[in-house]
Amino acid sequence: MARGISTNRLIAGLGLAVVVLGAVAVWASSQGLRPIWSEETAPERVLRQAVARLGPDAEVRLIEQGRGPVVCGYVASGSGQPPVAFVSRPHRILLSEDPLNTEFRAMMTADCPGFPEPPTAGAPQ
Repeated sequence: MARGISTNRLIAGLGLAVVVLGAVAVWASSQGLRPIWSEETAPERVLRQAVARLGPDAEVRLIEQGRGPVVCGYVASGSGQPPVAFVSRPHRILLSEDPLNTEFRAMMTADCPGFPEPPTAGAPQ
């Protein structure tokens, strides 16, 4: 007849597993790792998208919540650079200076109706 695992060994094994998992969790959080199920916040998403489009010196100047997951605001390619209006969706950012100006204005009107018009070229800021 086969012998099963004793209760004491089972408890010791489960206790060891809890200690190991706890140590891994503490190590991961000390390294700045985030759980895979945590979502990126809107400011983090906009900064990531702006850096990808405008370069490593990109900075977010203003963020306002739009409809749903959409946010609108202004970004600049660096300190002292003029701001550019944007509409950010979870997987895309569209800037007012992009060639798709008609699409940008339609998205701005639909998703951020209360957002002020982006400054036009040559207008005082």
